[in-house]
Amino acid sequence: MRPSLSAFLSGLIFALGLGLGGMTDPANVIGFLDIAGDWDYRLAFVMGGAIAVHAALRPLIHKRERPLFAEKFPSFSISWVDCKLLVGAGLFGVGWGLGGYCPGPALTSLASGATQVFIFVPAMFAGMYLAQVLQARHGAGVETPRLGATPSP
Repeated sequence: MRPSLSAFLSGLIFALGLGLGGMTDPANVIGFLDIAGDWDYRLAFVMGGAIAVHAALRPLIHKRERPLFAEKFPSFSISWVDCKLLVGAGLFGVGWGLGGYCPGPALTSLASGATQVFIFVPAMFAGMYLAQVLQARHGAGVETPRLGATPSP
C-alpha cells in the first residue's frame, strides 16, 4: 500500500472513530470535562479504548526494525518538561474546554456544517500561525530551561 493511501485510510478511520465516539460533539466534550457538575463519563471509554489499542500495539510495532512507510522511527530532540510545553498544554486545554473542540475533532466536525466549527477552525489555524511567527521571532532553536533545573551562568 502506498504511503499516501495509507495516510488517507488512517485519517478516515480516525475521523470515523471520532464521530462514532462522540468526540465531534462539543456538548459531549464539555460534559466530560465538567467533573464538578453533571459529568458525562462516556468519553472515558473512548479514551480508554484508544489507550488500550496503543498500549497493545506499540510494543509490537517497535519490534520491527523500521516503520512500513519510513526509513526509521522518529526521535524527539526534547525529552523533558519545559515552560513552553506547560504553557502550550495549558492553552490547548483552555481552548478545548471553552470551545469543546480539539484539532482532530474540529476538522472532522467541518462536515457537520455547524456555525461554531466554522469559527473555531480558522481561529485555531490563526493561533497555530501566530505561534510559528512568535517562535521564529524569538528563536525556535533556543533551549528553554527545564523545570526545577538551575540556570547555567
